[in-house]
Amino acid sequence: MDRFRDRRDAGIRLASVLRPAYGEVPGVIVLGLPRGGVPVAFEVAMALHAPLDVFVVRKLGLPGYEELAVGAIATGGVQVLNADVLAVSDLSESALRRVREREERELRRREMAYRGHEGVPDLAGKTVILIDDGVATGASIKAAIQAVRRQRPRRLVVAIPAAPAAIEAELNSLVDELVVLTFPDPFHAVGQVYDDFGQTSDDEVTRLLALASKSR
Repeated sequence: MDRFRDRRDAGIRLASVLRPAYGEVPGVIVLGLPRGGVPVAFEVAMALHAPLDVFVVRKLGLPGYEELAVGAIATGGVQVLNADVLAVSDLSESALRRVREREERELRRREMAYRGHEGVPDLAGKTVILIDDGVATGASIKAAIQAVRRQRPRRLVVAIPAAPAAIEAELNSLVDELVVLTFPDPFHAVGQVYDDFGQTSDDEVTRLLALASKSR
């Protein structure tokens, strides 16, 4: 199993895989899922000389077990539910609605914090490279994929440092290209492949976005 020192190291290693096909190619845009996906995406964007932006997704955590995703929401009103988790939980429709409303407020807050009143970048006809720091249940990345697809990109690439092998086939079927550096076995959590998996702050996200913008 590959290990990464931190998110920056994971981004540098993803960039080395992506650079031969997408380095300095016109029409490429790199989207990081905040917060943890942005430091990874920053390294990729810098290596490819491509613009960097964020695509906000919020996990819908099972009350009392918030790390377990019953689904996710994304920019543009997209919602993806995890039928397997819902089937074994006793989560009521009203409880799910409360979780969703709370996460919608946080999604709006983050969008305002990261890009102010600017809207989501135009992705039509672009090659979009969608990046997170890892995938566990897949709920967040699937919500992001659906939302990005609505904007009709020319090509959609999902690039992630680590994911469970069980979801590889499903993700492959949803995108034009899937790049995963390691499939840990057994898979317990994304953090297991990082030496440093400290939380990424809003300030760090905005700093990296500003730095990427200045380098263009």
